[in-house]
Amino acid sequence: MTLPAALLARATAVSAFRIAPADTNYFALLFDPETEGFANVCVVEIFTVGGSTPPNSHSVAHEFFYVLHGEGIAHCQGKALPLARGDALLLRPGAEHVVENTGTTKLYTLTVMTPNEGFAELIRGGEPVELDDEDRAVLSGAG
Repeated sequence: MTLPAALLARATAVSAFRIAPADTNYFALLFDPETEGFANVCVVEIFTVGGSTPPNSHSVAHEFFYVLHGEGIAHCQGKALPLARGDALLLRPGAEHVVENTGTTKLYTLTVMTPNEGFAELIRGGEPVELDDEDRAVLSGAG
C-alpha cells in the first residue's frame, strides 16, 4: 500500500470522542495511526471548565501538549506547572500526570502521543461528541 506524501485535516470537520461518559475532557481526532499509517496520534484535547484528565502515565510514549486557548495546570511528579496559550509541555514515559482546566473558558490543547501506545484506540472506543460553536471557532483559529 502506498501512503500519500501529505495529509490535511480540517479540524472543524473531524470526529470527536469522550473516552468515558463521566470524563470532563474530549478529543477532536486529527490524525489517527489506524487510518494514516504512522506511529503517532494527534488530537485537539478539549477540557470543559473545571475539567481534567484522570491521573495517567504512559509506558513508552512521550505526550506533548501545546495550549491553543485557555489556561490550566499540569500536575506532574509532585509539581504544579501553570499552562497558558502558547505554552508547550512534554511529558516523558512513566511520568504520572493530570492536566486541569483552571480557567473560565474551555482549555484547548494540541496533544500528540508518540508513539500512539493505544491512545487512538481508546479515544475511538469512546462515545462520539458533537463539537459546539466555541469548539469550531477555536479549532478554526477564529476563537
